Amino acid sequence: MATPAIDSSALTRRGVLTATASSLLLSACGQAETQDGTKPDGSASPGGPELLIGVSLELTGRGAALGVLQERALQITLEKINVDRVPVGNLRRSVRLLVRDNRSEPRLAAQQATELIQKDRVHALLGTTLTETAMSVVGVAQRLQTPFVSLAPGDGIVLPLAQRTFIYKLTPDAVDVARRLARLISSQGLKRVALLAAGGLHGDSGVRAVAAALRAVGVELDRTVRLPRTGAESTSAARQAVAGRPDGVVVWAAAPDSGGAARGLRRAGWRGPLFFDSAAVAEETVQGSNATAVEGAYAVHPTCLAGATLTGTTTAALERRNFVLRYIQQYGGFSGFAPYASDALQLIADAARLASSVDRGRLRAYLQTQVTEGLAGWYAFAPIRHGGMERDSLGVYQLTQDSWARVS
Repeated sequence: MATPAIDSSALTRRGVLTATASSLLLSACGQAETQDGTKPDGSASPGGPELLIGVSLELTGRGAALGVLQERALQITLEKINVDRVPVGNLRRSVRLLVRDNRSEPRLAAQQATELIQKDRVHALLGTTLTETAMSVVGVAQRLQTPFVSLAPGDGIVLPLAQRTFIYKLTPDAVDVARRLARLISSQGLKRVALLAAGGLHGDSGVRAVAAALRAVGVELDRTVRLPRTGAESTSAARQAVAGRPDGVVVWAAAPDSGGAARGLRRAGWRGPLFFDSAAVAEETVQGSNATAVEGAYAVHPTCLAGATLTGTTTAALERRNFVLRYIQQYGGFSGFAPYASDALQLIADAARLASSVDRGRLRAYLQTQVTEGLAGWYAFAPIRHGGMERDSLGVYQLTQDSWARVS
C-alpha cells in the first residue's frame, strides 16, 4: 500500500513537485459527484458503490513474462484493499477490476480500452507492460478523458505532457536508469561499451538515454545494434554488438528479449560484463536456459528488488515485506517487477479517497498531486510531471545464483 510522504525534502524533486501540484489542483478537477454516488443531474455514477477499474495486461503473447506478474500482484492488493474498502466521501466503495488479456497486441488493447470506458464505464484504467500496447491505450484514454496508469517503460508514454493530461507512468524514466548505468560502467574502469537495444519504442528511449549518459561520463559508445522486433533469434545482432571487442555490453530490453539477448551474446563468445535496464528484471530472464547466460549481470532497478524488500522498519518497508512474503507464499517466488501493478491500484484508490469522488476528472486531478512511497519505490506526480518514479529510488543489483543482490 502506498504511504503518503511526510518529509518533503527527502528526495531532490519532491518538495518542488508537491508545491506545484497543490497550486494547480483545483483548476484540474472535473465535475464532482454528490456524496451518495450520484452526479448533480441525478444520474447514477458508473459502478454504483464500487470503484471500477479497467485492467489491460499481456497475459499471453510476448509480453506475458511481465503481464502475468502484474495480474498476480493485483489480486494480492485487491484482497487487502477490499477488507475495509475505499472511503470515498461518506461511502465505502469496494474495488472491482475488469481484467482483459490484450494478448500483447496494440490494436486489441485499444479496442478493449474503448469498451471498458464506453460500455463498462470504468472510472480509471491501469496496465500494459509493453510500450506499444501502452501507447495504443494512451490514445483512447486521452480522447475519452479517462485516467490511465501505465506499467510499461518508455518516456513517450507521458510526453508531450500537453497531449497526455490523463496519462501516468510508474516505471523509471530512461534517462535516470541510463545515468545510473553509466556511472556504474565508469566506476568499473570500462572505456568502450556496446549497446544492444530492443526494437520498438522502449529501445528507442534507451538508445537516446544511454548515448547521452555515456557521453557525460566519458565512456565511448562503440556501437548500437537493435534486436529483432519479432523476437527472432538474436545471435546475429549479438555478434554485431561485440564485433568491436568492447569492454562491456548494455542490453536495453524487457523480458523475454533480455534473456534471449544474453544467450545470443554468450553464443557469440562474449564473456565480459553485462548490464541490464530495469525492464529486464523478471523470473523469465534469470531462469531456465537463461540462467548461465545472465549470471553475474548487473541491473538498475527500484528498491523493491531482492533483499531490499525484506528489511527496514518504516511503514512502507513493512508493507513491502508483507507483500513479498504473500507473493512468495502464493506463487513460490518473487519478481521485482511485480509491485508496479499493486502501486497503480493503490494510487487510484488513494486518488478516489482524496477526491471524495470517482469522477474521472477529479481522479486525474488527485493522481497528479500524489507524492508517495509505494511498494516499488517513491513516486512524485505533479501537473508538470506524470512520470512518477523518483531517481533516488533506483539501486544497482548484481545477479548471483538466480538472486539479485544490491551492490550500490
